[in-house]
Parts: sequence; C-alpha cells; structure tokens
Amino acid sequence: MASDPSGSASPQLDIGSNRAARKYNTGDLVRRVLWGVGFYLFRYSPRLLYGWRRALLRVFGASVGKNVRIHPSATIYFPWKFSIGDWSSVGQDAMIYNLGPITIGEKVTVSQRAHLCAGTHNATDPAMPLRKPPIEVGDQAWICADAFVGPDVAVGEGAVVGARAVAVHDVENWAIVAGNPAQVVGQRELKADA
Repeated sequence: MASDPSGSASPQLDIGSNRAARKYNTGDLVRRVLWGVGFYLFRYSPRLLYGWRRALLRVFGASVGKNVRIHPSATIYFPWKFSIGDWSSVGQDAMIYNLGPITIGEKVTVSQRAHLCAGTHNATDPAMPLRKPPIEVGDQAWICADAFVGPDVAVGEGAVVGARAVAVHDVENWAIVAGNPAQVVGQRELKADA
C-alpha cells in the first residue's frame, strides 16, 4: 500500500478485477473477430467506393442511410452499434470508438481526425469497470477537425463542435462550441445562397 504525506494508506486500483471482468458478450466477441477481416476490406478499398463501404457496414449490422460517404481511413470499431443518416459523411482518419451505440443523424459532417468516444471507465471504482454510454449527433451538425466528443454526450441539431474542441457535456441545438472544455462561442445561422 502506498501512503500519502500524512502517513495514511491510500486506496489502490484493482487491476486484476478489471482484467477478469467479462466486458463483451459472446455475440460481440464473434462479431469482433469477423469484423477484423471485414475491416481490411473496408480500409483498403479505393476512396471513391463509398457504396462498397456502405454495403460492407450494413453486412456487419450498421444502419447506414442513402448517399453516406465514409472515408476508408476512418475507424469504426463496432458496425453493429453504429447508425448514420442520409447524406452524412465521416472524414479521413476519424475515430468512431463505439463501444456503446453511436447515432449520427442526417446531413452531418464528421471531419478529419474527429474522435467520437462512446467508451470509458468508472474511475471512482478500484476495479475501473468498463462503461459503454451512447453518443448522439443530431441532424445537420458538424464535428470539426480533431474535435473530441465524449461518452454520453448529445450534440444537438445543427450544432458545431469546433476544431480541436473537447465536448464532454451536451451541446444545444444550433450552438457553436469551441475550446477545452467546449464552451458556447456563438449560434449557427444557415443562410440561403445569394
């Protein structure tokens, strides 16, 4: 046991319990093995084969809308826990870490290297059990380059999570947030072309 400067014993993490815990059911484990093969078919497909990647994701249980464009270098951990609406896109090197379900609405842009993280651990429990809370991204939202959206966060309709912003709380409809942690810096107003 380690001790703090006052001489009292400090609590210890229980890594053994964490590693012994069953984190996935048998179905998820089997799908993970199969997706290990499918992932290579996804990753090494030519960039313009959006239809191929849509079809492959659907085979593995994803709900993929019409005219969706997902870059081949994007990572989608569990397609069967992924839903994306019509006309949405996921950019180069984006990370969809969907241990829990991630739902992306219609006409959403997830830009290059954005990270949607639907997995975490309970840091107050010595065994640090795995948690898999969802992420929801509303229609017409934009997750900008290098932005991070954390577990259990809802990004509202039309909202913008600015470049390199860290959204760890819900983002209101049509709000523009930036910074770490993300704070509201404006409101998004769509204007018709002149």
